[in-house]
Parts: sequence; C-alpha cells; structure tokens
Amino acid sequence: MDIGIGATLREARNRRKVDLSEVESATKIRPRYLRAIENEEWDVLPGGAYTRGFIRTYATYLGLDGDRLADEYRRVTASPAGERTPQRVEPVPTGARRRGPRLSAPLVAVLVALGLAALLIGIGLAGGNGGGSSTSAPGAKRVKEKGKANQRPNAAAKPGVALRLVATGEVWVCMLDDAAEPLVDGAILEAGEEAGPFRSRSFAIALGNGEARLSIDGREVDTPPSSSPVGYAVDSAGKLTALEEGERPSCE
Repeated sequence: MDIGIGATLREARNRRKVDLSEVESATKIRPRYLRAIENEEWDVLPGGAYTRGFIRTYATYLGLDGDRLADEYRRVTASPAGERTPQRVEPVPTGARRRGPRLSAPLVAVLVALGLAALLIGIGLAGGNGGGSSTSAPGAKRVKEKGKANQRPNAAAKPGVALRLVATGEVWVCMLDDAAEPLVDGAILEAGEEAGPFRSRSFAIALGNGEARLSIDGREVDTPPSSSPVGYAVDSAGKLTALEEGERPSCE
C-alpha cells in the first residue's frame, strides 16, 4: 500500500536515525521545507520543478528513488486541489506590435489636407528666401555636425548588463532585477522557451534544476548540470556567481 511521499521520506529518515539538521547540512534544503515535504504541506513550498528538485535531492540522500518520488509528486499535485499552478511565460511572436487606435476616414482626410497645406506653405517660404539661404546653410550644417559629435553612445543611456535565459528542459525560473522586481515570477519554462534578454545593473536567479543556458551580453556562460535547485547572481560587470540555497530568490 502506498503510504505517501512525506511518510515514505520520514520513515526512511527515522530508520537511518538522521535528524533534519543533518539533512539540511547535506542537501542545503531549509528545515521548514523538509518538514513541509514530510507533512505534504505543498503550499509552503515554491511548487513545480523547484519542489520536485527538493524531493529528488532529499530522497536520493536517504537512498530512495528520487526520480520516482518526484514523479509521484507531479501526479499527486496535478489535481485542482494540489499544487498551486505556477504562471507560464507566453512567448511573444517575433515582430508583434501593439496596435494603436484606428482613425476615422473623415479625420484622416482632414489630416492629409492639413499636411499638404503645410507643405505648400513651406515650399513658398523656401522660394522667397532667395539667395539668403545659401549664406546661412554652411553655418547651420556645422552646428548640426557639432551637436551630433557631442551625442553620447546609445549604450551609455542603458546601464547594466543584458541577460537571456534559454530552457534546455522543463525548469522552474525565478529572476529578479537590481530593484528586486521579478522579471520571471516563478514560471515553468519548457525546453526551447526563452526569457529575455533583460537589462539591469544586476540579477538574482533561482532555477529548479540545471536545465537552462544563460547568456550575458551575448556571451554564453558555463553553468554546471544539476538535477537539484541552483541559483546565481550576476553583477554589474557581468560576473556570474553561484548562490547558496538560502541566498536564492523565491518569487513567493
């Protein structure tokens, strides 16, 4: 008879005479999450791939079949009363644009007439200037060129680094910018789905597993494969640093 995920883990831990502090030290999973798993209090946990990663890691540490229990969690929480449903990132079609309000046909005709009138007036004024325009043109051109030379590069107006994430398998993602605002708010991405590129002075990232590739300023960075949750920080120089379990964002 199936006794449930939580009871299976608790009994295995008791048989090995291991307390939760030892499990935390070995797995880097917080005790409150371990207790929630054993009590099957799924609402306490982040949900989705993140929780499956916790279960897989915990079960493997106890010598159990982590993949089987993680799949059992997926099956149990598939009902409406189970796991809270994480939001999904809907891909935006390439080239999609927001449509503005449509103008009525009479209004369009009036605007066209006004535009033609302004054009004719401009032509008349230009013709009336005679030779005077030829003496002022060189000076105007020099001012324009000087102003262009003093313009700052566009990149300076957008400080920070650009970060892009591509899922290589099903992965739960929580990504915050430098103001701790969610860019990906606890969403599950399927293989091939992308998030970003986003631009910020820094980022904090939590992943349910290692099924993701990260690209910083167009440069792909190495991230080790992992079946357990992982986390990273990206600083203003584009440096990637691994985060411990307690340092990762949760998007709760």
